[in-house]
Amino acid sequence: MLDSQDARSGDEASAARRQLPEQPELENAPPGPDEPVEPGKFETTRIELPDEPRQLPETIEVDDEERPARELTGWAERVVATVAFAVALLALWQVFRPLPQGSQYYLVVFLAGTLPLAFLAYRSGIKRLDRESGPGPLDWALAVVTLLVCLYPILPFQIGSGGGGYDEFLDRQALFDPVDVAMGAILLVLVLEACRRTTGWVLPLVCLVFVAYGYYGGLMPQNWSIAHAGLDFSQVIDALYNSASGFFGTPLDVAATYIVLFTLYGAVLEFSGAAQFFVDLSVSAFRRSRTAAGRTTVASGFLLGTVSGSGTATAVSVGAVTWPILRKAGYPPEQAGGMLAAAGVGAILSPPTLGVAAFIVAEYLDVSYVTVLGWALIPTLLYYLGILLAVEIDARRLGTRPVEVATTSIWRLLGRFGYHFLSLIVIVVLLLAGVSATKSVVYATALAFVLAFLDSKTRARARSPRLIFTALSSGVRSALPVVAVCTAAGVITAMTTKTGLGAQLAALLVKAAGSISDNQTVILALTVIFAAIALAMLGLAIPVTASFIIGWAIIGPALLALDVPAPAAAMFVFYYSVLSEVTPPTALAAVGAAAITGGRTMPTMWQTLKYALPAFLVPVVFVMTDNGESLLGRGPLLGVLWTTVVACLAVAALATATGGWILGVGPAGTPARVLAALGGLTLLYLEPGAIIAGLVAVVAAVGVTALSTRRTT
Repeated sequence: MLDSQDARSGDEASAARRQLPEQPELENAPPGPDEPVEPGKFETTRIELPDEPRQLPETIEVDDEERPARELTGWAERVVATVAFAVALLALWQVFRPLPQGSQYYLVVFLAGTLPLAFLAYRSGIKRLDRESGPGPLDWALAVVTLLVCLYPILPFQIGSGGGGYDEFLDRQALFDPVDVAMGAILLVLVLEACRRTTGWVLPLVCLVFVAYGYYGGLMPQNWSIAHAGLDFSQVIDALYNSASGFFGTPLDVAATYIVLFTLYGAVLEFSGAAQFFVDLSVSAFRRSRTAAGRTTVASGFLLGTVSGSGTATAVSVGAVTWPILRKAGYPPEQAGGMLAAAGVGAILSPPTLGVAAFIVAEYLDVSYVTVLGWALIPTLLYYLGILLAVEIDARRLGTRPVEVATTSIWRLLGRFGYHFLSLIVIVVLLLAGVSATKSVVYATALAFVLAFLDSKTRARARSPRLIFTALSSGVRSALPVVAVCTAAGVITAMTTKTGLGAQLAALLVKAAGSISDNQTVILALTVIFAAIALAMLGLAIPVTASFIIGWAIIGPALLALDVPAPAAAMFVFYYSVLSEVTPPTALAAVGAAAITGGRTMPTMWQTLKYALPAFLVPVVFVMTDNGESLLGRGPLLGVLWTTVVACLAVAALATATGGWILGVGPAGTPARVLAALGGLTLLYLEPGAIIAGLVAVVAAVGVTALSTRRTT
């Protein structure tokens, strides 16, 4: 199953290499990747950044859940752009004037407007069928058929013994007509094909396994815990086509009501110059210190990630600007790529625009999106703290050089373009004021557009109807892979719900842990370990969104059965689904970063894993201890504060263990690194006895390192 994913990674890497932007001009030619670097030598890199923020290269369109799209021209480009623009208007209209027929009616129309575009915008991958310059006859035929079967539930006329309009379609639930079954079966095939084109073979194959389980599960021996009564083919199609958990279920609802609006917001931000302003601000903030290059990369990843929500795209976009600085400072390509990838993946963890799965968390737990943002705040800070500490350690261990960047001062940038932060602030303020997430992001998008008039260069774009049309249509087009994934994920949720598979597998997981020990704490620990391994392996093969949906259906009930609070269980599954993006051998963010730096892919993946390692342990704290829930901002303020401080110490200890250096002391040998690792792991248990033991281990690591450094001196 990983072969197709590896091929997908190769496609993205080659696409990223083809689309690299021109690098900034350097006053002194930087050393090549293989040239020796003299530690401590001061060299000046002058990268002339203009006073005005530049637009990020439009050719970089790499996403965590997609393959490179076609470059459309002619009629195909006009059709796709026009339909995408119409969908954008529909999504905005739905926020303030919802269709009277209900939300599922809107999802039918939304899917009919977006899914056909996947066949025009993405290649089939079959050389004989694909044209060099746009969609072929088969692509157009698939798009037309997709449009018809998507609209079938709402067509107001009879089609054989079926059709008849939306109300009649709903009335036939569980009593599907043969025409209904045929249309649903065709849509199933088309959804899987659209998903294959945008994300690869793995997720469609997983969906087929779930469909086969629904159909053949009744043939299993009934004493098997995962056996069920069995579904005939019409029941399977009914569950997919005419239920609240199938194609038109929560995943597609999230894509159609949240994600498409946030992609429109991101498109308008790039249109207004805000995205490049965030990168330029980071470059300007750290201009002279030895660790300036690394700090710039991390800060750029965080700021750009707040509006991107895409790890790979953030890593590639930031790398296009900061790799020349990192190279001149003396970072090897693999080290720099790992840093870029780890900072980029933080985009999926960074408020206010977390990844798609975060919106699904809000829907599944029936809480507001701002609540999920609150849960993500402290873990995000811990994630970036770990990366920053690793940057500081690497700067000392590698002997990197100070790099001076010739750019506008940070205060001048803030004075001229600081208004770009306003739209982000508006989203947070409106969410806290109780305004819905959909309305908040629409208001923020409108504000971002108005702010484009404050600068002479973006003012000209804001006055161009053609460029506005392009920006809105590109926002919808960037969401096409997510639409395909979310629609395919409806197959998984429908089969899991219809057969009760989630509860059965969860019981098996707990039973496996219980067979090893009857101690409740040990059972919970083993269940968490099994769940973490399962989620990491699942994420190797399928996108983050689908990984979370499957993980929540199977692992969520197991954690809930062990009395883990629902928010802690959901965020545990969410974070491990996201962190699969940095797990070899298919860490897509690392693939994109390696394409920028020219480094070897696998070593870049391992460096990414090193930077992100503390983040793999923090989610375990959510579910293992009572105090761990405080890291989600839940509980008394004092409890939240002290657990955050202890977790920061634990992350610092783990960064020391992985980096081999204690800041302010010196290089750490093997004994000190072992002590730091034990101390960090013990501190994360967040119980008084464990905290004391962890502090003792950390102090011992510092003492051993200090004695060793003094002896060496």
